[in-house]
Amino acid sequence: MHPVIAKTFGGLSLSYYARNFIFGLIFPALFMLMQSQTARPTSLGMMAFLVISTLLYPYARFVYESIVSFVMGENIFLINSIVMLLTKLLTMLLCWACAIFIAPVGLVYLYFYHSKQQAMQK
Repeated sequence: MHPVIAKTFGGLSLSYYARNFIFGLIFPALFMLMQSQTARPTSLGMMAFLVISTLLYPYARFVYESIVSFVMGENIFLINSIVMLLTKLLTMLLCWACAIFIAPVGLVYLYFYHSKQQAMQK
């Protein structure tokens, strides 16, 4: 595997990527379910968007969770579970829909992080 690809796309643990990838499948599945109820076929561009957003979603979620972790620190908030689940679903949808814009930030971070780790090992 090329070092750049290993440091970026291979930068997340397999369990983290798989977990978020599975959650990311919710949105294209819902879209395809809704699309199946219409007479119009799904365009090739829309299919490409669904695939790209789903594949990049774990990296976008990594960026989002890193920012939230930095801002919130170790604080714990006690709120209604329904509000929390709706908020979580909304942030997942936003990360998925904007993954093509958010994920490159995470990929660049992972590249530099793993490059630094590799340099420290030498």
